[in-house]
Amino acid sequence: MTSTTVRLIAPSGYPHDYDAMARGVARLRVAGCTIDGLDVLDRAEHRFAGSDAERLADLNHLAIHPSLPDIVLAVRGGYGATRLLEHIHYGALRERLEGTSTLLVGHSDFTVIQMALYAKTGMVTFGGPMLGADFGAPVLNELMWEHFWAAVTQPEATARWATSTDTMLDVEGPLWGGNLAMLCSLIGTPYFPRIDDGILFLEDVGEPPFRIERLLYQLHLSGVLDRQRALVLGHFTHCRPHDYDNGYDVPAALDHISRVAHIPVVRDLPFGHEANKFTLPFGVPARLRVADGQASLTFRGHPHLSGAVSRPDPGKLPQIP
Repeated sequence: MTSTTVRLIAPSGYPHDYDAMARGVARLRVAGCTIDGLDVLDRAEHRFAGSDAERLADLNHLAIHPSLPDIVLAVRGGYGATRLLEHIHYGALRERLEGTSTLLVGHSDFTVIQMALYAKTGMVTFGGPMLGADFGAPVLNELMWEHFWAAVTQPEATARWATSTDTMLDVEGPLWGGNLAMLCSLIGTPYFPRIDDGILFLEDVGEPPFRIERLLYQLHLSGVLDRQRALVLGHFTHCRPHDYDNGYDVPAALDHISRVAHIPVVRDLPFGHEANKFTLPFGVPARLRVADGQASLTFRGHPHLSGAVSRPDPGKLPQIP
């Protein structure tokens, strides 16, 4: 067997916390992975991880590189991926990657790349951990680590969590979603995929409650929500109210959207800008079930690592000095 090859890409912000990046690299190596693309950790131009051309090349070179990695991993989010969308070689990437087990993984700003790849090519990617904040966290999160390797090594995987949603639900549909603000930024563009009868999952960070509600209203008023089977809400981290909000907070905003939306709304999904984080494929069939305060999301049909690739033990957290 060959070791799992992880190629780092930096399509958005520069890796400002180098210690976290180093921890992430060390942990993946201890787990038996080979790491390529370390040069991206040294790039910075303004708030970006290098020039637009450099960050674009991280993606486009996948179409011509003689050997494909097993996992393409974003080092962090931030902002900058939107600049790249018009210049990605979608056709070449589809031709090179179709039928392979190369997995693209990230979240936050990476959402726009996931949206664009699916809209233009139907390519399935993963919303999941990134190098710095997740694999390089001061303390490695057990749920994140175990579910990541389960999702990328198995043809079917399930995410289970406790939910405050007091409803009975059993629906199926294509699973998709990511960062709320980034997703809404693409409405009306060629990079927003038309997905009907789907299970839409959302998260965000740093937005005050009224902006969270306004973004959700954009999905509602544009008809996107009405076309889904269910809305699943993840973490809304550091989304604090101001004094003027007079007690109006994120739960109040979500309560209001739950009343307005014409579809079931399920809460408390471990996904977003916090340590507890599932790995969720974008664009594959899924089944969402909710009963007695428990939710489960089972998905299948996503690319996963070949049997010829050695796989870290998901039950064994890598220890580094």
